[in-house]
Amino acid sequence: MAFFLEPWPWYFSGFMIAFVMFLLIMVDKRFGMSSNLRTLCSMAGAGNKTDFFDFDWKSQRWNLVVVIGAVIGGFIASEFLSPNDAVAISENTISDLKTLGFESAGLAYMPTELFGNDVFTSWKGILVLIIGGFLVGFGARYAGGCTSGHAISGLSNLQLPSLIAVIGFFLGGLIMVHLVFPLIF
Repeated sequence: MAFFLEPWPWYFSGFMIAFVMFLLIMVDKRFGMSSNLRTLCSMAGAGNKTDFFDFDWKSQRWNLVVVIGAVIGGFIASEFLSPNDAVAISENTISDLKTLGFESAGLAYMPTELFGNDVFTSWKGILVLIIGGFLVGFGARYAGGCTSGHAISGLSNLQLPSLIAVIGFFLGGLIMVHLVFPLIF
């Protein structure tokens, strides 16, 4: 059981991602999580109102299985395969987060100040979630896919738009963490 509880080496994960991408390329499939939102909307009948959702959603059922597997796998990993709740991050990062008001940094898997139930009791917390969710959803749609779709699938298919999107994701993340995040918190 110790094998499952310890972090796996990066090269094993990298090999498995490359192997899955090779299999998807061989069967002419494209991986991406945000495309499942379009599939779900199409299943719910949004194709009757908007042409964007009017497509053969049944051809994307395999990708919905990926989402279900990710949710189930995440639940199993968090409930049964995580020996503790803390994430191994550097002491400098912990002290930086604590100066911003995240007292649970280094103690919890995700900061309770941002992801706990108390976030719903303040307008600031609710606004951060709503605006952040809108920006992530809009950004994924505007970029033609999410980070996993572009960084894993798009780059493995040598697509220039995916390279541009991934560079944009990294730049946006750096700007957010170093400039915007300290202003919000």
